[in-house]
Amino acid sequence: MREEALVDSEKEPLLSSYYFTSILSHNSLESALASQLSIKLSNSSICTNTLYGVFVAAFKEDRDIVEAVNDDLIQLKAVNGRDMSYVDCFLNVKGFLACQAQRVAHKLWLEGRRPLALLIQNRVSEVFAVDIHPGANIGRGILLDHATGVVIGETTVVGDNTTIFHNWEEQVRSLGIGIQRLVME
Repeated sequence: MREEALVDSEKEPLLSSYYFTSILSHNSLESALASQLSIKLSNSSICTNTLYGVFVAAFKEDRDIVEAVNDDLIQLKAVNGRDMSYVDCFLNVKGFLACQAQRVAHKLWLEGRRPLALLIQNRVSEVFAVDIHPGANIGRGILLDHATGVVIGETTVVGDNTTIFHNWEEQVRSLGIGIQRLVME
């Protein structure tokens, strides 16, 4: 991804500082992702540095989250093919970013840190228009297609390598299927 960021910054010099700040100045994917999420989700109530610390700690403590991040990026790139680079996916696909924030919120939820988990959920909903409950269990290789308006409830289980389209709930309801606990595979 670093090589892609270098190439992109040469192609579009106006974005070189953006690529540097977002990717090139970081020594790991985890650090870059923690920075990206903390910048996007911070506000006057919770500062960027605080969120950065939360995200970095979660990534260090739970390598499964980092592996899932990689799987999500690979799936996103595979579905979009030549149209998107890993850098494009990492920086610009809000469904990807929402999933990664939810993974951290889920970890916090399971640790009993529910107020912080709910705060992250709320900020993701406000910033990305994606509402994934921190209690939801999402697998790896997840793709939220267009993401806007996606709502995933607390008891939902999303299996590995699942693509969720932006109007999936309306499609399920139009089939007359009542949803109490949804498992997607």
